[in-house]
Parts: sequence; structure tokens; C-alpha cells
Amino acid sequence: MWNTTEDKMWNTTENKMWNTTNRTSMWNASELSLQLPTRRSSDLLLQPFWDHLVFQHYPLVSSPFFPVVLSFASYFLFSLPFAVIDLLGENLPAFHHYKIQGNRRPTVHMMMRSLGMAVYNHLVFVLPTVIINNVFMPPAPLPPMAPTLWELFSGGLGTLLIFDTQYFIWHMAHHKNPHLYKWVHAIHHEYYSPFSWSTQHLSAMELMAVGFWSNLDPLMLTIHPLTTWVLIVFSIWLSVEDHIGYDLPFSLHHLVPFGLFGGAPAHDMHHQKPATNFAPFFSHWDRLCGTESHLEKKTDKLGESEKNTKDKLHAM
Repeated sequence: MWNTTEDKMWNTTENKMWNTTNRTSMWNASELSLQLPTRRSSDLLLQPFWDHLVFQHYPLVSSPFFPVVLSFASYFLFSLPFAVIDLLGENLPAFHHYKIQGNRRPTVHMMMRSLGMAVYNHLVFVLPTVIINNVFMPPAPLPPMAPTLWELFSGGLGTLLIFDTQYFIWHMAHHKNPHLYKWVHAIHHEYYSPFSWSTQHLSAMELMAVGFWSNLDPLMLTIHPLTTWVLIVFSIWLSVEDHIGYDLPFSLHHLVPFGLFGGAPAHDMHHQKPATNFAPFFSHWDRLCGTESHLEKKTDKLGESEKNTKDKLHAM
């Protein structure tokens, strides 16, 4: 009887020690503390998902390359369906009806060129930058607690508003200064009618500037890594949606009230009238600065801005 009780006590203690040892070795590998704070009821919605990511996919999500992979994968997966829609064209009247510039359709060559440019920029510029940054500034260990829903929403919105302001100023400056426009931003205006793959039809300098803010802003606001990852996916979706060239009725700018988001119509007008609609997502800065322009009727004529852009590019 004593032996049975002693065995049960020993087994229980041994199991606790084994579980603790296993967890300790896992957390020590990532330099995380085992002293987890007490969970609040508001944490419970995201905590199981966060635990799954950390315990089951730690090598992936803790990698410094994870945000880059997440960003590029989002760009590829979000752009691909609209590329198919573009190629089918009038054979999909349900979508073609909403094409902003109905008589303009990107070719396979145009799509492959934009996609190839995105791949090249990531391999030659982004990945080496991540490696160098990881040497001098290793990523912080992942926190044990998930963000609350409010932390995820407020942190994501705050970061998005800061980025929107930064890019608005940067974008307008590059259109006002002919040298900056020529050497940095003109390549994005090679196409008068944007399409999904052209979202990252960027010069390396522009891509690096966008990447710099995308990494700096979450650090300034000290938002949770999960919030950062959600924001990466959401902002890439907004960027792709801006470039698809379709004013779809279920797009975000139709769902959010008061015209707070510009969406595809606003950015399509920017490619038609490059001195307008500089903000990437929201519309308040263009309204305040008098640079807002609304969608005009569909056109099949080559615009003056497209001619000017091509002349500038040929002169380079």
C-alpha cells in the first residue's frame, strides 16, 4: 500500500518534472521566460492560436526571414486570381464589367516582367538586408502571451496610419522632384493602367524605403509580433487591391463608410493623373492637401501622363 502510494507520488512528480524539462528546453532555446503572466479573459481568443504557432511552428515564425516570406507569399497569392481574371478578360463578363479601363488588359509579358522584378528585388536586395540586419540586430524573443483583440486592432490601425502618412509625404516628394521621380519612382508608372502584379513593380530603392518603414513602425509602437504579421498580410491585400484595376462592389473602399479608403479607383486615377492621390490606403491626406481626384469615365486613349512617363524612361 505504501509502495503504491509512493509510486503514484513519484510518477506524478516525475511527469511534472518531465513536462517542465521539456518546456524549459524549448523556451531556453528561444531565451523565453517560463514565468508566464496570468491570462485574462480577453486573451483567450488569440492565446490558443499563438500557443500553436510558438510551440508547433517555432523555427518558422522565429526566423528573421518569416516576415519576408509572409509578405511575398501574400503578394503572390493575392495577385494570382486577378491575373487569371485579366487574362480571361471579356470571357468573364461578371468581372470585366467592373474593369476601370475596360479596353486595357495586361499581357503575359507585362505580368511576368513585374513578377520577375519583384523576385529579383527580393533575392538581390531584401534577403541580403535581412541577413545583415540579423547579424547586428538579432530579433527579440517571441513573447509568451498573445495580444488582446483590442491590442491587435489598435496597434495595427495605428501602424497603418503612420505608414500611410510616411508614404504620402515620400510619394508626393518624388512626384514633385523630377530627379527623385526619374531615378526612384518612375518605373512604377511604366503602366498607365495598373494590374495586380504591378503592385511590386518598383525600383529597389522604393522597395527598400517601404520595407524600412514596415519594419520601423511596429518597433516604434512596440506592437506584438502577431499584430505585425496580421498587418503584413492586410497591408499587402490593400496594396494589391489598389492595383487590380477593378472597382469591385465588395472591395474595402465600398465597405468602409465616408470614403476613408481610396481603393482601386483612387490609385487608378493616380496612374492616369500622377499629380493626384498620393496616399497608399486612406484618403484623408489627399483631401486635406487638395490632391484628391475621383474616378473618371473609362478611356481607351493613351493618356498624356503615360506618354510623359515613357518619354522619361526612354531618356534614362
